[in-house]
Amino acid sequence: MAFDTTLSQNGWKLYEKVIFRFFFILLIALIVPLDWKYYQNLFEAFSTSTSYGVFFYLVRYVPAFGTEPRIQDLFLIALNSAAVAGAWSLIDRKERNYSQLYYWLRVAARYKLALALAGYALLKIFSMQMPEPSISNLNTNYGDITHWKAFSMSGGIVPGYESFLGWVELSAGLLLLFRRTAWVGAFTVLLFTGNVFMSNLAYEGGETVYSVILLLFGLFIFSYDVPRLYRLTVQFTEAKPDFVSPQAVKGPIRLALKSLVIIIIGIAFILAQKQYSDGGYQYPRTPGLTNAAGIYRVKELKVNGNPIQPSLTDSLSWRDVVFEKWNTLSVRSTAKVVLARNLTEEITKNDSRKNYEYAGIAGRQYYTYEADTVRHTLQLSNRNPNYTGDNFLFTYSRPDTLTILLEGVSSRGDSVSLRLEKIQKKYLLNEARKSGRRNALKL
Repeated sequence: MAFDTTLSQNGWKLYEKVIFRFFFILLIALIVPLDWKYYQNLFEAFSTSTSYGVFFYLVRYVPAFGTEPRIQDLFLIALNSAAVAGAWSLIDRKERNYSQLYYWLRVAARYKLALALAGYALLKIFSMQMPEPSISNLNTNYGDITHWKAFSMSGGIVPGYESFLGWVELSAGLLLLFRRTAWVGAFTVLLFTGNVFMSNLAYEGGETVYSVILLLFGLFIFSYDVPRLYRLTVQFTEAKPDFVSPQAVKGPIRLALKSLVIIIIGIAFILAQKQYSDGGYQYPRTPGLTNAAGIYRVKELKVNGNPIQPSLTDSLSWRDVVFEKWNTLSVRSTAKVVLARNLTEEITKNDSRKNYEYAGIAGRQYYTYEADTVRHTLQLSNRNPNYTGDNFLFTYSRPDTLTILLEGVSSRGDSVSLRLEKIQKKYLLNEARKSGRRNALKL
């Protein structure tokens, strides 16, 4: 294999060879999945995830020594890479340069980063990663919402902006597929993913490690053009064009490989569009009670036959109840709620594993329910994994369109009866869309 390059004919300096060996080992460890959990998750995705989810898990690889990725894991990988690079330097002392290996490493990094960006970009393009807040979310006190959840909800109320961010991310990935525009794509990654990294730090998100990995790939790719850009924009001197021309790979082969990746991204685009048409992936898809969605005032509550008066301190006092469009019922009370957290992006078709609606919310308890519309029963189970065993079995009746009566028993054996009256509430978000954001609102 030969390259039309002056660099390949010259010997590299010792420090250049040492640095290259380190980054070669490090990036290969981040490109080639060596963590068995990656294959376990991918195998599980074929049975539990959606079609787009399979693509998402295929292109997302975050090595972790524990159950969740940590920054410490990257330091350990870097230390191991340094050790292997040191051994490589002792063994291989005669090699004059690694120009050919450097070229192929850049190709692998470019394509890896392009596919990784597409995985998240398509979720944003169709406004699925940060969906609109649920009715329960809109009726939760701001102080009961974590920083990350507030950030995600803020993005969800402006789907057009979220989609724009997705197109920027996807454009950066496509630019990486071509050598002449790779530096533009890498520079865009540094700006875009750098902002994602800072957002994860500031809002305590769960994708900090993955954003660091993507930034590392972007820095590696962009560094190739930094000397020429510096000479051109700072020193105002001659900057020669890219000196690497892979003669060993003929044009049709390169075109075929590039086309294959673009076709894969195109198929993923279609799968993401189908995912969006099916209702996204963050919220459950099982329909709830017909025409029941909304917030309800707890007009009457009895536990073991004893009336429970509205209270700001009594943990038995339910302040309001929300029925979502899907089969979720949430309750706001004064009882302390142990937070459930959503640390990483997960795509599943199993409603019981979707935790976006209640993750990061401390002000409400979320129950999934199974409705028997023949026997008029509701079987409630707390969705928060910190409250396994918190269940209710209710019989329900609806004397009118605004009232729901519940009679039943809790998992602790207490009899519970409620009278719920629907609140005809208008939401600023919906009203603003109807009248236009620049017009006056009347609530």
